[in-house]
Amino acid sequence: VSYFQRLEDIKEAIFIKLPFESLLRLLQTLSEKSRDMELKNYSSSASGFILLGLSSNPQLQKPLFVIFLIMYLATVVGNVLIILAIHSDTRLHTPMYFFLSNLSFMDICFITVIVPKMLVNFLSEIKAISYVGCLIQMYFFIAFGNTDSYLLASMAIDRLVAICKPFHYDVVMSPRRCLLMLLGSCTISHLHSLFRVLLMSRLSFCASHVIKHFFCDTQPVLKLSCSDTSSSQIVLMTETLAVIVTPFLCIIFSYLRIIVTVLAIPSAAGKWKAFSTCSSHLTVVVLFYGSIIYVYFRPLSMYSVVKDRVATVMYTIVTPMLNPFIYSLRNKDMKKGLKKLKDRIQL
Repeated sequence: VSYFQRLEDIKEAIFIKLPFESLLRLLQTLSEKSRDMELKNYSSSASGFILLGLSSNPQLQKPLFVIFLIMYLATVVGNVLIILAIHSDTRLHTPMYFFLSNLSFMDICFITVIVPKMLVNFLSEIKAISYVGCLIQMYFFIAFGNTDSYLLASMAIDRLVAICKPFHYDVVMSPRRCLLMLLGSCTISHLHSLFRVLLMSRLSFCASHVIKHFFCDTQPVLKLSCSDTSSSQIVLMTETLAVIVTPFLCIIFSYLRIIVTVLAIPSAAGKWKAFSTCSSHLTVVVLFYGSIIYVYFRPLSMYSVVKDRVATVMYTIVTPMLNPFIYSLRNKDMKKGLKKLKDRIQL
């Protein structure tokens, strides 16, 4: 029985339910909040927000549209191929590729929350987004982004067990446990997103409603609020540290254990083989967390529009686009899986 078949059997015994009821309550709350804002704020609630985008230069809109359309299509096609290759090749029905296929799916969701609206705005004179639409975009952006980080942590744990506890690998990384790790990743991420968006919905916007960004991110929206955001910033920073730093520390701890174990291997060939199984994952972690740390772990007073846009493009668009290339070009098993998929399609 393959790893994925066992997962299907376990899914029948474990009832997986993301906090959709909480999401419905969120949407209801946002609708009520929107009506309240019409009474309190004469600007943002009536007309929503204006997304300034990457550039206000009219001559750059069409070239940027083409560039980001190509990047979006490359991301979707690349990640879909990764998912299909993993599910079509029984040799890839292992915990590591189970998490990789889910990471690819989350990357598709993650980039789809942002880029389609971004592409529409490139060709629109009025780059508007409604108040509720802005918060909904923020909700799913945070939820999918956090799920990515927890999946990266799960993959680090998988590598830790494979290298440091190889004889216990099948027991520790059982299908049931992997499924629970996936469920936990999604649940924590959605609850974190729900809390953050509900906190943002309590703010008032009574002056400028131009968001100096290409999507509704936390820091640019906070900049527009005429409420006292000091307490909100403290709460958001504290809660973000707890949720985002946890998987990051898990990754750091896992790789420290891996380094110690690999250095104890006597042969150079053995060391290289062990490190090579982690290289793709480590590359993605550096790209993803490097830009996130730069953007989010600074006070609002240090917020820079241009620099933060570039850094945000890195982890929202560039990293999801590069993931399929990183995992396929540097992984012999994935190359074989993609070749097998190609042969099946040609037949």
